[in-house]
Amino acid sequence: MNALELLSHSPVMPVIVIQDTASAVDLARALVAGGIRSLEVTLRSAAALDAIRAIRDQVPDALVGVGTVRTPRQLDDALRAGACFGVSPGLTPNLARAARSAGIPFLPGVATASEAMQAADWGFTAQKLFPAEAVGGAALLKAWHGPLPDLMFCPTGGIHAGNAAGYLALPNVGCVGGSWLTPSQAVAGRDWNAITQLALQACALAK
Repeated sequence: MNALELLSHSPVMPVIVIQDTASAVDLARALVAGGIRSLEVTLRSAAALDAIRAIRDQVPDALVGVGTVRTPRQLDDALRAGACFGVSPGLTPNLARAARSAGIPFLPGVATASEAMQAADWGFTAQKLFPAEAVGGAALLKAWHGPLPDLMFCPTGGIHAGNAAGYLALPNVGCVGGSWLTPSQAVAGRDWNAITQLALQACALAK
């Protein structure tokens, strides 16, 4: 699987913060049951690596990756835990080298045309626009399509059920990232059916 293929697996890539490793497997199963396979577990909690490992071992239909990667060491730790792709809020030369060496799909965060061009020069033609809404959103991506036609994006940041379809309609958007598929109240209450329903609704956005 390459990065472009990763973008095609699910119209929405949930940005997941897991506080309780015990809920990680059930959460992943609920998302997969609704048709969402690509799961970005962010390094925003102490439970993240254990959650990645548990999902890898117990939910074979999920493509579990790591988000909020900022350093080569974080990427290496996530790979050892079983992450099959990586996502970053930005891109440094050291992280770019580590991501290329890792041999997995990697979505670097970009916010300007210059950053997108630099990431492309380093071999990343699938990128994460972040924070999408704050830097221009769908209008920015529409403007970029002419001068940067070979790049594909996963916009993340401010994306929700109300604006996701507008992004997905753009020719240079492969999927969107968002946290609305895993609301904290539903996760805390272990309301997995509610999360499956949100996943089903997210999949319908691309139709």
